[in-house]
Amino acid sequence: MDNVFSNLAMGFGAAATPLNLGLCFIGALVGTLIGVLPGLGPIATIAILLPITFYLDPLGALIMLAGIYYGAQYGGSTTAILVNMPGETSSVVTTLDGHQMARRGRAGPALAIAALGSFFAGSVATLIVALFGPVLAKFAQNFGPPEYFALMLVGLIGATVLASGSVVKAVAMIIVGLLLGSVGSDIETGEPRMTFGIAQIAEGINFTTLAVGLFGVAEILRNLEKTADRSVLGAKITGLMPTWTDIKQSAMPILRGTGIGSVLGILPGNGAVLAPYASYTLEKKISKTPSRFGKGAIEGVAGPESANNAGAQTSFIPLLTLGIPPNAVMAMMVGAMTIQGIVPGPQVMNENPTLFWGMIASMWIGNAMLVIINLPLVGVWVRLLRAPYRILFPAILMFCCIGVYSINSSGVEVMLVALFGGIGYFLLKHGFEPAPLLLAFVLGPLMEENLRRSFLIARGDPSIFVTRPLSATLLVIALVLIAVVLLPSVRKRRQEVFHEED
Repeated sequence: MDNVFSNLAMGFGAAATPLNLGLCFIGALVGTLIGVLPGLGPIATIAILLPITFYLDPLGALIMLAGIYYGAQYGGSTTAILVNMPGETSSVVTTLDGHQMARRGRAGPALAIAALGSFFAGSVATLIVALFGPVLAKFAQNFGPPEYFALMLVGLIGATVLASGSVVKAVAMIIVGLLLGSVGSDIETGEPRMTFGIAQIAEGINFTTLAVGLFGVAEILRNLEKTADRSVLGAKITGLMPTWTDIKQSAMPILRGTGIGSVLGILPGNGAVLAPYASYTLEKKISKTPSRFGKGAIEGVAGPESANNAGAQTSFIPLLTLGIPPNAVMAMMVGAMTIQGIVPGPQVMNENPTLFWGMIASMWIGNAMLVIINLPLVGVWVRLLRAPYRILFPAILMFCCIGVYSINSSGVEVMLVALFGGIGYFLLKHGFEPAPLLLAFVLGPLMEENLRRSFLIARGDPSIFVTRPLSATLLVIALVLIAVVLLPSVRKRRQEVFHEED
């Protein structure tokens, strides 16, 4: 425990430099902004800003990108409460009771409880990362190539199970992602694979190009076809402070939401997105007056908001300790680390402890900044909602193209962004979720490398995966996940859970 506190002191020293504090503030502010403006989301924003990380030091770059991620969780709740329009998928549940509170003139307490619950959950979840991250990283040092391959396989199957929509479509996205990840030079022989003679992709498809196209451009295209009425709440928001009754009613839901989110955030796929749904369902079931839910119950705001922020923080655990991204945003973080020449995994804590502990310390700083950013600036966010999207999208598209072009000064990269943007739009229109594709794209080359190493160690004997206890256990978990999702009752319940999200 003493070692943890000494490491955290080192982390705060690294995160509290003027530059890193500024980057943390920028990340939190941008995250809140894109959470408030429906349609863009943290995945697309991080994809657009990835080229900027070339010019920052690794810690500063990751602090800024992380701030965007958990800032979006805060911002999404603001529009969910005020205008019944969730800025983020994880804020869908907040609309059920949060907007009803706003309609009854209680938008202030709803926003305050959402912010305070988010701050508490984020702080507790960050402490969990600090306490259990090093333990998991130390355990991961026992992993060899077979264990890493099995772990990544569990991650991809988990992403399929927890992806919204059809399981078959999620599997298709995984396969496409694996195929795209294999484009380029063979990792052992150096022979070109699936490059079709295009010199610009001889070393593989650029991660930023794919991400900006699939998430940035595709989201712009999807939003352009919407004619949503952004009817901003007309009443002036007064009395931000919740009453003592509000606090008493919210205390236990915040604690339970924090616990649920902390656990589900670690899961691969949509674990962090699933957390608010699980929290809302639990609060409604254990309530003595479940009929209040959907009509302005403050517990329906406190629990889900705490759960989604706790999940956002603990999703960093597998990234920082195992190098395995549990969701698409964490896959972006892997891309940012790779850009900086850092190999994600358990060795990061030993080889670059300042980066590891600086990231954790910055989460506390960022959560504190978000409370300050969100509550006093509610009026600003409301006015921003009135901005027509037709004014916003050309600027977003321009930044996408400039950012991608600046990486290799290649016009082909910009053309590929347009191509992937069109593909991403097609996928969204036909119910395919692109997040599993991005996860598979990131994990595919790592899986191939560890698979080849495993066969090299075992002289071609595939039994190495079942004779080693850790890899065998992980493969059993993968099989159980497959079996569970194939059960009719589970498939039906899964569709119900994600119905609100669609």
